[in-house]
Amino acid sequence: MQHWLSSTWEANWRSFQYFNLYRLVLAALFFLAIVFPHEWTARLNLLPSPLMFWLTGSYMAATVAGLLLATHWQRRFNRQLSAQMLVDVVVVSSLMYLAGGVASGLSVFLLVSLAAASLVGRGRLVLLYAALATLAILLTQTFGIVTKDFEESSIVQAGFISAGFFATAILARLLGQRAMVNEDLARRRGEALDNQMLISQRVVERMQDGVLIVSKGGVVSHCNPVARNMLGLPREDGQGELVTQSPILARALQAWDKDGGEGGLLFSGADGRELRARFERTASSDGEVLVFLDDLGRIKERAQQLKLASLGRLTASIAHEIRNPLSAIGHAGELLREERRGEMQERLLRILNDNVIRLDRIVSDILDLGRQSRAEPELLRADEFCVEFVEHFNATENLSAGMVVLDAASPLTLCFDRSHLHRVLWNLVSNALRHSSRSAGAVRVELSSPHGDGRVELHVIDDGQGVPENVREQIFEPFFTTHTQGTGLGLFIARELCATNGASLELAASEGGAHFIVSGRNDTCLLPESNGARAAK
Repeated sequence: MQHWLSSTWEANWRSFQYFNLYRLVLAALFFLAIVFPHEWTARLNLLPSPLMFWLTGSYMAATVAGLLLATHWQRRFNRQLSAQMLVDVVVVSSLMYLAGGVASGLSVFLLVSLAAASLVGRGRLVLLYAALATLAILLTQTFGIVTKDFEESSIVQAGFISAGFFATAILARLLGQRAMVNEDLARRRGEALDNQMLISQRVVERMQDGVLIVSKGGVVSHCNPVARNMLGLPREDGQGELVTQSPILARALQAWDKDGGEGGLLFSGADGRELRARFERTASSDGEVLVFLDDLGRIKERAQQLKLASLGRLTASIAHEIRNPLSAIGHAGELLREERRGEMQERLLRILNDNVIRLDRIVSDILDLGRQSRAEPELLRADEFCVEFVEHFNATENLSAGMVVLDAASPLTLCFDRSHLHRVLWNLVSNALRHSSRSAGAVRVELSSPHGDGRVELHVIDDGQGVPENVREQIFEPFFTTHTQGTGLGLFIARELCATNGASLELAASEGGAHFIVSGRNDTCLLPESNGARAAK
């Protein structure tokens, strides 16, 4: 314990300053008692004399110097304390000798000095101070008995006072140690509490759900950034009256507090998002209430992503397993076609072959999607890429000139994996061509940067009937198709490839045909870590 206290001990300069201030007041009282003698100071026997004035004046000067050093030169604490204690011992014992020894009662001032020094001092030094005071008292009293006819029995009183010095020093030191241990414990607990508060605050700020702390009076004392965004709160800290920031939430909180129910509240946020509020009481003395805000749209999206991930793993496994038997069926159909059959058999064989081709395309799409989950983006000249793509698409599909047109007036760059962008455009343009009138300019590919915020947009527009309103939300779901020969994976794969490259694919509102927009970066190739992509150097 003693070693631990020594390792954690710190100089208490503030208490030492108060100790020196007490000594300065004591020296001033000694001086005033000599200059202005009074009845209540007569028992001290402090008679005016040049030596007495010199002692009290020197004591005042020493205490002033000690106070200044303790205030402005906070170094060598033990040496300063020892020097001041030595001054007290010399001055008080000298005054006792001049005032008649222990009978003057001046020894009590040494007891106070010892107690104060033991409280602020360190280790065994306090026993040294008690020993110095004991030697001074005994020597002074003995010298007074020899030279000034002090009573011989007073040496016993001096011995008792000396024992009181050691008792005072030891008890004060024990009290000081306990106070130091409690102070260090309080400091460490305060630091731990501050650290815990910082960690809790960071956790609340990083939560994906909105969190508000509301007091009994309906005042928001804390609000994390997600909740501020959900509610559209103007202030950065989100503090203020809840009824002014979200009246519907304030009314729901009052009803919940009154009824004590466990139900939540469904309401619309600042940007029209569907939110759910949940309330929970805390065990704090102020009776604060926690309000949790959940974004139902994000929850549904997360559930949809989990559903699609599970479905993707399942379908990929199934696709891998059925590829071999599907190839065997297709090969058997080719062998049957080589034989001479009637018209009915030929028609059945065509149906069989068409469906084998369709199933093989579905399997290929699923397996390709799994293999293309990683992207290697690069800064492409989007205008040149689109020119080459349109030429290649027209040649492959044997289209007449002008059916698929490109509008790319200015040179633009786009951060995208080259093979992924080719696949996305092929799916979008093929889909647009299937639903278009197949006349001149039926499909338009437009390249632009309309917002000037470092993003490039690729527009694929057709002149068909467009996407019906009742299926717009399902258009990107896997295996959803309105075409009898479609796989329902084209748009889903296109959107997933865009997300893999840090881009987005949206279906825009259009008065005519379908209008799809691919939006990506044109300056840097920084992709989300979650998709496993790496930036092109």
